[in-house]
Amino acid sequence: MRTLAALVFPGFQTLDLFGPLEMLGDLDGEIKITIVGKTSGSVTSVHGQRLSIDRTINQGSDYDLLLIPGGDSALDIAKDGAVANWIVETANRAELVMTVCTGSVLLATTGMLDERRATTNKLDFKQTVPLGPNVNWVAQARWVEDGKFFTSSGVSAGMDMILAAIAHPYGNGTAVNVAEGTEYQWHNDPEWDPFAKRAGLI
Repeated sequence: MRTLAALVFPGFQTLDLFGPLEMLGDLDGEIKITIVGKTSGSVTSVHGQRLSIDRTINQGSDYDLLLIPGGDSALDIAKDGAVANWIVETANRAELVMTVCTGSVLLATTGMLDERRATTNKLDFKQTVPLGPNVNWVAQARWVEDGKFFTSSGVSAGMDMILAAIAHPYGNGTAVNVAEGTEYQWHNDPEWDPFAKRAGLI
């Protein structure tokens, strides 16, 4: 069984987290999901849902998989040195690192994406990518895979990205089965991105 740390912070984007977790949880006991926060207790999403913290960043960084959701507040948590250090430690140890929306920018501020290809939310693209000046940002992409790093565009794109990440260790057939089990139409072409044009990026 692989272990997954899902980093959460006040104001995280709801679907960024719960969309991927729905699909990861459908792997029939293959992945143990742990909700990680800076402090114990609970954290509230941008839409007001309260989520209990399983472990804090001070309780270890040894996980096989790392998932970082986005949200406008991701840019605030990026200024927190303790969280940044935990992200670096966890990402260095992890087999796969997956980010959704501005979670990609949060990861980029740690330097972990330097000289790598990555993408993020298209509506905020021009305002946020300068925070990762050494990243090879891809303006038109539903998601981007570069080594063990999987980064996605905004919100719902995280589900397409997570299916691609699932296919990495478990095979494409497993990813297809997860998509069908959730009645989700998987956009499995990473270059499918109509939102880049709508945002004026191409």
